[in-house]
Amino acid sequence: MTYTNETDDGAREFDGKVVLVTGGSRGMGFATARLLLDGGASVVITGRDEAKLVSAAEELDAGERLLAVRADAGVPAELRRLAGVIADRHGRLDGVFANAGVAVFQPCDEVTEQDFDHTVDVNFKGVFFTVQSMLPLLDAAGGGSVVLNASWTLHRGPARASVYAATKAAVHNLARTLGTDLAGRGIRVNSVSPGFIVTDIFTEVFPDPADRGAVRAQVPVGRLGTSADVAETVAFLLSPRCAYITAQDIVVDGGLVTAIPAA
Repeated sequence: MTYTNETDDGAREFDGKVVLVTGGSRGMGFATARLLLDGGASVVITGRDEAKLVSAAEELDAGERLLAVRADAGVPAELRRLAGVIADRHGRLDGVFANAGVAVFQPCDEVTEQDFDHTVDVNFKGVFFTVQSMLPLLDAAGGGSVVLNASWTLHRGPARASVYAATKAAVHNLARTLGTDLAGRGIRVNSVSPGFIVTDIFTEVFPDPADRGAVRAQVPVGRLGTSADVAETVAFLLSPRCAYITAQDIVVDGGLVTAIPAA
């Protein structure tokens, strides 16, 4: 995956921009960080696992344009600390991809209070306080773009996903309400809703290749999604090309939620 959107003079679209990607040590966050770095941005990635974060930073290999900070998105105090680290390093943010999330897939009668609280803390509370904590840095840039990672599950009702899907529906609504709240400050807020994307979480949920084949059969385009598919959409929403788009959700799912594959 290589970023190719350049101006006539060879400048890249994200040259000079600073973007935060939470949950950037793997999956969709990692792919987005790599694409933004390719596009000239300075990128801050976060993750809860120090070892995975270090490994991701080594693989991205972007020198001074990459800052990796261990932070738990479900803990507001750590998000405020993160904002301080970014302020010291860059003084501003031009974009945020609030991507960090967790997934618990089980029948509703097996969900524990601990499962519920952890999922809500990271997927909903964490997203809200990520945006809130970064507002002074976005204001310092004179505005910017925020992209929230929602999910196709907010458009349908899959089994075993009651709490997870509810948190993603909340994130989708945040894109609308925060998009309204922050419009006057020059800050756009949108969400992406990935479909079946092959990530570590996907392979944990569907370890059997036969099950993955059954899932793929539900997708009209005939393949499962990749983290790069989502990264391209996130980069688009973060870019100046989307200056008139806010409070929207873009579904990246190969047609899963709106079309029926041919028999």
